[in-house]
Amino acid sequence: MPNKTELPRDWLDIATKEMKGADPKTLVWQTPEGIAVKPIYTAADLDGLEHLGSTPGQAPYTRGPKATMYAGRPWTIRQYAGFSTAEESNKFYHANLKAGQKGLSVAFDLATHRGYDSDHPRVVGDVGKAGVAIDSVEDMKLLFDGIPLDEMSVSMTMNGAVIPVLASFIVAGEEQGVDRAKLSGTIQNDILKEFMVRNTYIYPPKPSMRIVADIIEYTANEMPKFNSISISGYHMQEAGSTLVQELAFTLADGRDYVRAALDKGMDVDAFAGRLSFFFCIGMNFFMESAKLRAARFLWDRIMSEFGANERSRTLRTHCQTSGVSLQEQDPYNNVVRTAYEAMSAVLGGTQSLHTNSFDEAIALPSDFAARIARNTQLMLQHETGVTNVVDPLAGSYYVEKLTADLIEEAWALIEEVEALGGMTKAIETGMPKARIEAAAAAKQARIDSGQEVIVGVNKYTSGAQDPVEVRDIDNAAVRDAQIRRLKRIRETRDADANAASLAALEEVCRSGEGNILEAAVTAARARASVGEISWAMENAFGRHVADVATIEGVYEDAWGDDPAYKKTKATLTNFAEKLGRKPRVLVAKMGQDGHDRGAKVIATAFGDLGFEVTVGPLFQTPAEAAQLAVDEDVDVVGISSLAAGHKTLSPMVLAELASRDAADKIVICGGVIPSQDYDMLKEAGVKQIFGPGTNVLKAVEDLVALLEEQMRGRNR
Repeated sequence: MPNKTELPRDWLDIATKEMKGADPKTLVWQTPEGIAVKPIYTAADLDGLEHLGSTPGQAPYTRGPKATMYAGRPWTIRQYAGFSTAEESNKFYHANLKAGQKGLSVAFDLATHRGYDSDHPRVVGDVGKAGVAIDSVEDMKLLFDGIPLDEMSVSMTMNGAVIPVLASFIVAGEEQGVDRAKLSGTIQNDILKEFMVRNTYIYPPKPSMRIVADIIEYTANEMPKFNSISISGYHMQEAGSTLVQELAFTLADGRDYVRAALDKGMDVDAFAGRLSFFFCIGMNFFMESAKLRAARFLWDRIMSEFGANERSRTLRTHCQTSGVSLQEQDPYNNVVRTAYEAMSAVLGGTQSLHTNSFDEAIALPSDFAARIARNTQLMLQHETGVTNVVDPLAGSYYVEKLTADLIEEAWALIEEVEALGGMTKAIETGMPKARIEAAAAAKQARIDSGQEVIVGVNKYTSGAQDPVEVRDIDNAAVRDAQIRRLKRIRETRDADANAASLAALEEVCRSGEGNILEAAVTAARARASVGEISWAMENAFGRHVADVATIEGVYEDAWGDDPAYKKTKATLTNFAEKLGRKPRVLVAKMGQDGHDRGAKVIATAFGDLGFEVTVGPLFQTPAEAAQLAVDEDVDVVGISSLAAGHKTLSPMVLAELASRDAADKIVICGGVIPSQDYDMLKEAGVKQIFGPGTNVLKAVEDLVALLEEQMRGRNR
């Protein structure tokens, strides 16, 4: 195989002349994954590549899991959606299905994800905000009212509270007159990635893996048309991983799930054909397509180790365009970003696709933005001609070599995980999470320094912003409605039957005997709520609490000797000398939002620049965050918000600080916060708001200015 950076001699001669004697080898691009991308590829680059030679629908499936691919049937348009109440989401689903959407993909609110009923005090700012609130079978029935579950494929992104949610779905189907054997769709059920990046876990890793295996077992026996797990790399890339990390860690997760099912005594081919995958598609156009090709090749290799048949070795995937690539600045640029990402996923051979709405860097998608996102896929299917040819990128010198490079790099990382004892063990060491967080910090530094161009953010900025109408959820009204429904259910159900079903569920969890999902279905029929089922399981398993860890030096290393970085660091050093110590900042995550990429990047960058940083634990209440700020004697409380809870939680933090005689602490907010909310937050006492795309160096300069102003006020 030719060297990764070997360039053809004849091209070098011509290129040297064009570059007026400069070395053309300077055109070789080192990707964040460490892959050398040359400016030119030839047939010589394909010599000896292992993945070449097969046809679509044939092992190792590099060219696609089906022989005809989109020429036979286009990919499924499956838009991920859910907000407010089940009734509101149901209306949205009906409108989208009428407009051409072919499958449903349900987004649940964070209270549901974390196994809390809407009346729990820890979820006051989360109910109905970043998804639909589901507390019981009654909510699930309303969610799918008028949607025949024996005809419609339903995907549900749920991991932590996967047992009560899937049980409620099964019972909702029964009460709609649909036998569970006729239910089709997918439950995400991918808990390992939650411990790495998304953090909507509930129970510790070991019982969580038992839950995964029990769902695989139950669905294999009772729900032959239902995919028992969607092994997700999406949230890894959203958390900052490189494409190699996303590919390797996702497939390594899948390997551990297969082992967990085999440990229950199952035959591999009884369940493996119903495993599916979920990948993120970002802006590295050709590499994202190559990633899907490499994923199919590697999964075939992994499943061959288990002696699986052809169907069980075939990787099928859903894809979603990147959320983190979307920008608040010049938001209509996001329409273009999403279109390119969607095309990349299609050329890579995805089986279904969600396209993000352009306003998702600002708020929940509006109807206007969601229509553009859906129509992006319809145009790809009907206007571009991409569905007429099976695997149109096959044979591309560049794409095939890129596929091979990804296979090589990802397999090396998979083997590194294997040497640690598999993915579950690797997660316990913290290795995957630390690698992803380091990649995220390095990427932020490249963006802040201009090494990585984001149009409209760090280059080609337009100045004035066009106002964008956003969807705003009245969190208090949604919560009140959910609490009223919960109250009615508790008053009208058979209390003895409910209590008995929950006790039986807890015993199944404690004893290790029986199937957890089967016991939960009985509890859901008795109208046990999502929170009650989760609580019965928590009584047996406990609730997982993650260690808070940060990394150092990565952000600074990516800047090198850049003068702008040195200038900002000097500004902070000068202020620290006036203060007599390093300024202290608390990075706080409140509510049930576990997406901590932004919080961790800020903690790393601020620490490298010279702040003393305290990172609060996930899932704090406003009172807990305020108390930590007092205990650590911080100067600044930085609230990280990505799930629309800022309007409820930020004023509560300010009130809690005031009640502790700490109203002088500077409170700032960062994350996905619509500009329409800025005035309200500032009136409440928030001093500064940093939206998506904020340059970290500028944020530090602005924060130092606030601290300087505060110091001058105290000295007057």
